[in-house]
Order: sequence, then structure tokens, then C-alpha cells
Amino acid sequence: MEITRICQWLSLLICVLLLLQTEGVPVGITFVENAVAKGAVCLDGSPPAYHFNKGSGAGINNWIVHFEGGGWCNNVTTCLSRRDTRLGSSKKMDTSLSFSGFFSNSKKFNPDFYDWNRIKVRYCDGSSFTGDVEAVDPKTNLHFRGARVFAVVVEDLLAKGMKNAQNAIISGCSAGGLASILNCDRFKSLLPATTKVKCLADAGFFINVKDVSGAQRIEEFYSQVVQTHGSAKNLPTSCTSRLRPGLCFFPQNVVSQISTPIFFVNAAYDSWQIKNILAPGAADPHGQWRECKLDIKNCSPNQLSVMQGFRTDFLRAFSVVGNGASKGHFIDGCYAHCQTGIQETWLRNDSPVVAKTVRN
Repeated sequence: MEITRICQWLSLLICVLLLLQTEGVPVGITFVENAVAKGAVCLDGSPPAYHFNKGSGAGINNWIVHFEGGGWCNNVTTCLSRRDTRLGSSKKMDTSLSFSGFFSNSKKFNPDFYDWNRIKVRYCDGSSFTGDVEAVDPKTNLHFRGARVFAVVVEDLLAKGMKNAQNAIISGCSAGGLASILNCDRFKSLLPATTKVKCLADAGFFINVKDVSGAQRIEEFYSQVVQTHGSAKNLPTSCTSRLRPGLCFFPQNVVSQISTPIFFVNAAYDSWQIKNILAPGAADPHGQWRECKLDIKNCSPNQLSVMQGFRTDFLRAFSVVGNGASKGHFIDGCYAHCQTGIQETWLRNDSPVVAKTVRN
């Protein structure tokens, strides 16, 4: 009986390993060591890093540069809490990441991009790659250098073949999705004029909305992020010339002026935004939203109505994107956050579709 159980577990383990092998491939880490001399470093002063899965065949001169997400830090205290984690130090990062979904090297699971050069840039600055403060307080050893990290990573990839790119996509998820919006035109300016460049923001369209207590917390938070990291000079001038810099961290105030073609993937019921912008803990001192945020099946009719109101606010804010030829979008009704890097939502039989079309 014991031998039979062992055989069953081994069979299950083999199936899991085969599934991982077909849907995800481990990719090792690359540290940009020469970035340190340029001051392009993580919060703790360690070098930035990325994972690079090389293209092949017809995709050898096509590139996807994806920026990782992971929230933001808005003051010295919150940045210190990140400094000694993977979100603030390359010393704490996993040395291998699994590439699946949009990044898979399998033609079956990623028919459009499987043979492209696919890069995941790790996130360790806390400012969506926009910060640049020269001074470093020796008491904290905090480095606010996200914009420099962005530039030095692109420079390193250009030297590794991206200078010959025929097509290049900058993408990102969550805070990385915001980075792909704020740095969309900048990315294009760093590549050869002959390269066809497009931008993709996955779950990066964060909206300026009041929380359930009526407070405008996210607006204040973003203003603090911009102030702490010295981000204002790296935000689109088409926005900062009109509005306070903190407001230019919101895509709704930026996207209409982006000239590079850009595509948005977002859930109208963005789970991160509902949990952290609409109903953050500070706005819910009695924990009335706790169970609802964990599983929407636990939400009361009133909470569902509030979430429906968030969807309305999201679509209103998103309307500034318009219907121009250089801007496209896939906005679904899922309670989700980040969908392109997950096989289940990127390309499966039950993946979200538009007009019964899995891929557009």
C-alpha cells in the first residue's frame, strides 16, 4: 500500500514538473554591475538586475522589455522597509524567474512572441523608475535613482543587441505598468529611429479616486512618492507644465499626450486598486471590507454597489485614452490585477476574450 502511495505521489510530481516545463521556463538573473559607478542603483545601492531570455529565428531582432511591479514607497520610513527586501535590493532577489504567458518561449502558449528577446527588469527603486536624487543620507543609505536604473538597463540591452531591433515593446505590470506609461515616449527616444516601438501597460492605469471614507488618500500618497524620489523632472513635461507633479503620476493626466503607440490591459474591477485605493485599511478601521477584499463572494450588496461605482469611475477616467489609431485597450470585467504574465489569463481555453477572439 505504501509503495502504491509513493508511486501516486511521484506520478503527480512528474505531472506538475511537466506542466511547469511546458508553461514556464526558468531564466537566470543578470546584474548590471557597471551601473553602480553611474549611480544607477537600487534603494540600498546595489546594482539593478534583469532576466533575459534570448530570441531566436524570425524573432531575433524583436524585443520585449518588461518592468516588474511592486508598489511604491512614499517616505524614508516606507522606503527603509523595502530597502533590505527584493523590492529594494538586488542582493535579495531570486536568481531565477519563471517566464510564462506573454514571456513564454513556447509557440503553443505564446504564439506571437515566443521567439522574441524577452526581458523582465526587476523593480528595486520604489518610484516606478522615475526617481533621481543625487544626495544619499548616510544614516539611511537610501538611494532614490529609479530613472537612472531605467536608462542604464536600456543602455545595457542596446549593447546586447537591441540597437538592431526591428520591433521593440516596453511593457510592465502594476507599478511597472505605470512605468511603461510614464516612460513610453522616453523608451522610444532611446532606441534607433528605425525601430518600430510600442508600449503595453498591464494593470498600470491607477485612477485618482476617493476611498470609502471619502478621503483622497492616493492623491496624497502619489504626491509624497514624487516628492521623496525627486521624480518631477522625469515625468512627462506635457503634464507637469499644466499640473502639480504628483498629479502627473496618474495616467489619466498623461496618456492623451503620449505620442508612441500604446496598448492598455486592465481589469475594470482592478483588485489591487479596490483593496488599496478604494478600501485601504486606513479607510476601514473596523475591518468591514476585510472579507470582501479577500473574496468578492463575501461582499455585501452595498459593497458590491461601491465596487460597481469604482468600475464607473475607472471607465470615466480611462475615457481620456480615446479611440485614436495609436491607442488601444482590452478592459475586462475580472476581479484581477496583472494578466499578461499569467498563462491562465494570457492564452488558455478559458482566458478572457473579446468577440470570441482569444488574441487580437
